[in-house]
Amino acid sequence: MNCTARAARVALIAHCTASARSTASRPHRMPACANRGVTAVESLICVCTLLVGLGAVLPSFNTARDRHRVEGTAAQLETDLQLTRSIAVAQNRTIRFEVTRGSEGSCYIVHSGAAGDCSCSPVGTVCAPGVQAHRSVHFAADAGVAVAANVRSMVFEPTRGTVTPTGTLRIEGAQVSLRQVVNIMGRVRTCSPSAGMPGYKAC
Repeated sequence: MNCTARAARVALIAHCTASARSTASRPHRMPACANRGVTAVESLICVCTLLVGLGAVLPSFNTARDRHRVEGTAAQLETDLQLTRSIAVAQNRTIRFEVTRGSEGSCYIVHSGAAGDCSCSPVGTVCAPGVQAHRSVHFAADAGVAVAANVRSMVFEPTRGTVTPTGTLRIEGAQVSLRQVVNIMGRVRTCSPSAGMPGYKAC
């Protein structure tokens, strides 16, 4: 190999080496499409997807909230029925459990008087002179739950421990409801007329 050819080969190798070093030291650039922002169409697609998901979840959430209210009211109602029986035995006198319902909502009152001797409203309970109200719970018309009964009141007798008359209390929500059946001995049985209340026997 002559001197001219050897010099050309050395020059070619030096050029290739320099090019390789330049390429290795050059910062890597992302494709232009990777740096672009989110378009309006993509944003709308995300929003629509979220709205569809919320639309599917909200009905079940409302049903669960309604069930929670009804079950909580039923538990408190059963506790207050037992309280009525305990007061009757402790004071050795008849105690009345009375349910009322009107345009302002519904309520129940535990008191020592005759039927109609006490009334309740959002501002409080009013009883006839000499009548003692032991417990009163009011549910506003917009509370999402209401209490009703097939009898106006039930009297708990202290000596025999009986209830007269027996009755059925209704705890009603917007979508679901429960029934509490009070027998002559004051025992409470909870059942459900609604398919939306699994875990309870059918009424």
